[in-house]
Formats: sequence, C-alpha cells, structure tokens
Amino acid sequence: MAQTLKVKLIKGLIGTRESHRATVRGLGLRGINSVSELEDTPSVRGMINKVSYLVKVVS
Repeated sequence: MAQTLKVKLIKGLIGTRESHRATVRGLGLRGINSVSELEDTPSVRGMINKVSYLVKVVS
C-alpha cells in the first residue's frame, strides 16, 4: 500500500499567481479548508513545496 498525504488549503487564492492557482487545483483543492488525500510521490511533494504558503499537510 502506497503512503498518502492529506493536504489542506488554509489560505484563499485571491491575489496569488496564476501558476500557483493551477497547482492548487492540480492538488485537488477547491475552497478554503478543503482536504485532499494524495499519494506521496516526488511530484506531489514538489507541488506542495511550490504552494507551501497556501497549504498545510495534516495527519
């Protein structure tokens, strides 16, 4: 069984870069406080790192 990460959107997307908004949508997050469960892969980790100021990894 693959490891998973739960990612939560903690800030709104207004005023952020278009590429960061696209990254958040790529993570499967929509509105504030939405949570998405994703596989722990290097590409997902990179996406989380790119928008680290908008999201939080929850356990």
